[in-house]
Amino acid sequence: MSPFNLSSAFITFFAVVGPPKVLLSFAHVARDRTSQELIRVALVSSAIAALLGIVVAYSSDFLTDFFHIGDESLKLAGGLIFTVYAIALVLGLHLGGSQDGGELPNQLAEGVRELLLPFVASPLAMTAVLVETIGENGWGWNTTIAVAYTAVVAIDLVCVILLAPVLRRTHQTSLEVLSRLLGLLLAAVGVELFLAGLVSLGVPMGGSH
Repeated sequence: MSPFNLSSAFITFFAVVGPPKVLLSFAHVARDRTSQELIRVALVSSAIAALLGIVVAYSSDFLTDFFHIGDESLKLAGGLIFTVYAIALVLGLHLGGSQDGGELPNQLAEGVRELLLPFVASPLAMTAVLVETIGENGWGWNTTIAVAYTAVVAIDLVCVILLAPVLRRTHQTSLEVLSRLLGLLLAAVGVELFLAGLVSLGVPMGGSH
């Protein structure tokens, strides 16, 4: 059974790939682009991100069976991933940034590449999608998770479009402050998910969980 219900699933997606996190990445991309170029990058990257999330939601059972991954292992691994990433945010470290492999001549392709790990194929988001779908039978729940994830991506897109001029002028210090605040939220989500994995393994917890 998934450790979250629909509302908390949406909140989890909002925390790991929602505007508080994604706008930081888009602000970095916006520094060297016009508002129109940023919106184009947002449209393409959001479409790819939504498609990838839908694919993972519907293929989660196949993926976990193919790699022989148990529900408990996925919860524990997901909790560790969330926590490590959160600690990095709090300490001001930027994990998953684009590698220095030279800038692509196409500005659109370069923007999508910069957003690849933080947004398009976010390890945190893909882990959350897998965790939300494990242990649930039927296409109905997978569809629910896919819709919830797509809704968060759509919210991201709307926020980028509305705030494109602001993102281009956002000071680096403001981005770092927001990043650290987000780290605290993600740390709590990671710990909650890790504890859910321990409970699934039968580890007794002192108090309700």
